[in-house]
Amino acid sequence: MTMDRQLEEKYASLLCHLDERQRRLVVAADARVAGRGGVSAVARASGISRPTIHRGLRELDEEPLPAPRIRRAGGGRKKLRDIRPALVRALESLIKPTTRGDPESPLRWTCKSTRQLARALGKRGYQVSHPTVAALLAELDYSLQANVKTTEGDQHPDRDAQFRYINRQSREFLQQGLPVISVDTKKKELVGPFAQAGREWHPRGRPEAVRIHDFVDPRLGRAIPYGVYDVGQDVGWVSVGRDHDTASFAVESIRRWWRRMGRARYPEATALLICADSGGSNGYRLRLWKVELGRFAQETGLRVTVCHFPPGTSKWNKVEHSLFSHITMNWRGRPLISYDVIVKSIASTSTRSGLRVKAGLDRGSYPEGVKVMDSELQQVPLMPHPFHGEWNYTIAPCMSHM
Repeated sequence: MTMDRQLEEKYASLLCHLDERQRRLVVAADARVAGRGGVSAVARASGISRPTIHRGLRELDEEPLPAPRIRRAGGGRKKLRDIRPALVRALESLIKPTTRGDPESPLRWTCKSTRQLARALGKRGYQVSHPTVAALLAELDYSLQANVKTTEGDQHPDRDAQFRYINRQSREFLQQGLPVISVDTKKKELVGPFAQAGREWHPRGRPEAVRIHDFVDPRLGRAIPYGVYDVGQDVGWVSVGRDHDTASFAVESIRRWWRRMGRARYPEATALLICADSGGSNGYRLRLWKVELGRFAQETGLRVTVCHFPPGTSKWNKVEHSLFSHITMNWRGRPLISYDVIVKSIASTSTRSGLRVKAGLDRGSYPEGVKVMDSELQQVPLMPHPFHGEWNYTIAPCMSHM
């Protein structure tokens, strides 16, 4: 039997019968007898910390304490909440979640730091230091925590029904071997030597230098990545724009995906399903979005069906967690110093599950504020679906002369 095992069995049967000081002395004596490495071995076997064992070693060389001086269970410093219950009640009244809604609360317009809590308690007649407040909060099982995004606000009554409708449409298209794409615009990115969230490996003490302030460089501006995620093939296309995030830019990005990836993967396709958010450059209210899709359908001969996610549910769009999340991880901690870096970083994104991404720079101009006349919209062969026709509609590949 090994020494560690022998000690474990000894301590399991003995230590529970001893008081605090006696336990220290027993393990310290064993550590001294064991010699080099004894403290570590005893600590492993007994579960008593090394500083406590060292304290016991010092006590072995001291005069024995009188029996009344040995601290029994329940000895030691009392908890603040037991000593000063009134202070505890006063503190809890300050940190309740409802406190900030109380106009009379001293913390109505402040964050709840320990120093501010100590000052607020002082005004109530409790003179305490901020470390004492911190200790008391720990006793009360409070900790520093960030906000958590869980509240979605009001939901559309047909939200779940629309999700089911999108799933049903996607399943029908995929079963027929037709393309289903999820589209959206990723967060705009500053171009230049700006700080990027995350960390990257560098030689020790030599981090990459970036600008202190995140002011837009007028020469470079912001990059606008518009993503197209092919649900059936697990591949993505990203157009990186330089101008404006408009409906024309969005449809041009879909057009580029079709020319560079989609057409080769779906040579027999006669229809396309687009799953998009309800707002942004591909919002269901945008006339220009529908007119541009009409042109795309006419060019490609595809029957284009669009299903929009209900308002406030963009996080459920597959392009967000199946494409954009991996792109963000791929360039974490890396300053996006040029458009070339952005395009190449996106194009090098891949996952072990098989995701592959292609990207290209769109140097086109997409002016904002383009007006679409009623007559233009009427020429688009748009057929609303029976269920929420504003969210679900199909555009045929034929248009009147525009």
